[in-house]
Amino acid sequence: MKTNQNRDFFKYILFAFAATGMFCLAGCATTPKNTGPKYIFFPPAPDEPRIQYLTSYASEKDLRGNSGGTFMNFVTGEQLPDNPIFKPYGAATGDHGIYVCDTSISAVLRLDLASKKMSMIAPTGAGRLVLPLNMAWGGDGLLYIADSVRNQVVILNTNGEFVATLGENGKNQPRDVALAADRIYVGDSETHCVHVYDRQNRQLLFDIPNAEDAKDFKQRLFQPDNIAVDTNGQLYVSDIGAYRVQVYDRNGKFIHTVGGYGDNVGEFARPKGIAVDRQGWIYVADAAEQVVQMFNEKGQLLMWFGEPGGSPVSLMLPSKVVIDYDDVGYFQKYISPDFKVDYLVIVINQLGPRKVSVFGYGHKK
Repeated sequence: MKTNQNRDFFKYILFAFAATGMFCLAGCATTPKNTGPKYIFFPPAPDEPRIQYLTSYASEKDLRGNSGGTFMNFVTGEQLPDNPIFKPYGAATGDHGIYVCDTSISAVLRLDLASKKMSMIAPTGAGRLVLPLNMAWGGDGLLYIADSVRNQVVILNTNGEFVATLGENGKNQPRDVALAADRIYVGDSETHCVHVYDRQNRQLLFDIPNAEDAKDFKQRLFQPDNIAVDTNGQLYVSDIGAYRVQVYDRNGKFIHTVGGYGDNVGEFARPKGIAVDRQGWIYVADAAEQVVQMFNEKGQLLMWFGEPGGSPVSLMLPSKVVIDYDDVGYFQKYISPDFKVDYLVIVINQLGPRKVSVFGYGHKK
């Protein structure tokens, strides 16, 4: 009897789907033609588009899409969890995933772009995270996480297992970490500099700026917040205490300043997240103006994107910018057929419905 009931139930489900499908087919004759998705570009027309807004995530549900699960989830009534992103700050990409530092839950979230699932890295013991602000993915199976309550950079493997720490608790306040082939860079707001470590033995090499250069207002750092390193080894530091970006060469020699205090284009009110692409273009997120400004390698303003306020792609307290060349294919369905995306620009928002905003840099076909 139970087997027959199950069979009847599934017959009912299939009949319901068939009826729904016939209803849709019947209604299609009178339904207005779908005009297709609306694509949002920066700068807006009639200017040549360079940045396209693609999508955003605030939970694992967003990562899965709006399908709400599989057919069996529908049949059994099982509800898949939303698994929200609470209050993100920093991020990194690697191994086809987006890693997000969530300060509210003292953990790193991994958004797997292939499986559309989200997992959490929250180790205990020596690797315990307290306030993970920013991070870097090493490409060697290691995650480098700047924890501003532990006052150390915590190094974990991608399984969340403890490997090592950088910095002395009580003597440092790391805000961000960046990697080069042979070096680890740690921005420290307590000592007003960037510590440079040997990546292999993790020994301190030198500080940027050094003690002598730091006496010069033009070269010094007041409150380094985010850092980035380009393919030539140049270091870029967003100095939230001086409303500017400082650029140094591989040896720590000061090169030039980008921006300065103000609310005009090319100026900053609260510069935070910073990234550099392969052609040397600089992306700076301003948490007060709530936009991302783009500069060329000489520090000249190119454009900006991510409107503040109530627009469909507005940014809310943007805190991090990440450049990703490896995962464009996962976002192909969002890209306009008339637009070619060269790489992704991922912006982390501390507040709002778009915690992880994904843009594409490219050009018209």
